[in-house]
Amino acid sequence: MPDKVYDKNRIDHIIENVSEDELCDLAELFKIFGDSTRIKILYDLFEGEKNVTEICEDLEMNQSAISHQLKILRSSKLISARRDGKAMYYGLADNHVKTIIAMGKEHIEE
Repeated sequence: MPDKVYDKNRIDHIIENVSEDELCDLAELFKIFGDSTRIKILYDLFEGEKNVTEICEDLEMNQSAISHQLKILRSSKLISARRDGKAMYYGLADNHVKTIIAMGKEHIEE
């Protein structure tokens, strides 16, 4: 699926047509980005799918800490998982994740 272009008209439409439930869901989504370990994991997955061991090595963290954060990211639909034999491979759910992080990074650099 191609990335959506977020021009002013599209942004205005999205903002004008939001329900109370959607605002709550949006707040929950942004809470997920409030943890530096989760951001590091997402950045690590920019390179492509990885298993828990690879992520642990890249971030120099223990498996328990990484697994806990992967569960949160997966339940928030920011990452997906696929089984290959006994191993689970994790990857970004879609390009929206990169877009959100890129826009946040751009904002803090202003």
